Amino acid sequence: MRISPTAILVIVVLAILLFGAKRLPDLARSLGQSMRILKSETKAMRSDGAADESAPAQPAPAVAADPAKTIQAAPGASGTARPVAEQPTGTGTDGGGPR
Repeated sequence: MRISPTAILVIVVLAILLFGAKRLPDLARSLGQSMRILKSETKAMRSDGAADESAPAQPAPAVAADPAKTIQAAPGASGTARPVAEQPTGTGTDGGGPR
């Protein structure tokens, strides 16, 4: 689709009427800055994507089968942290069954 010179002239006249001649340079400047930022961000995303593809995948670190959980004391609280055993799901102190 091709825009005719008449349509461009009408758009320019409408812009001058809507925004005023004093604000048009500021609007154009801010639009240019926004376009520049958008271009730099897309370029950075492309380079990050290319770097991710070229880097070999590293295996995940091994995790212990049953690590002991530690309760951390709140700042300023007396006492020390102590390890606790994790309760299996479905067991609790209320009897453990549906009522």
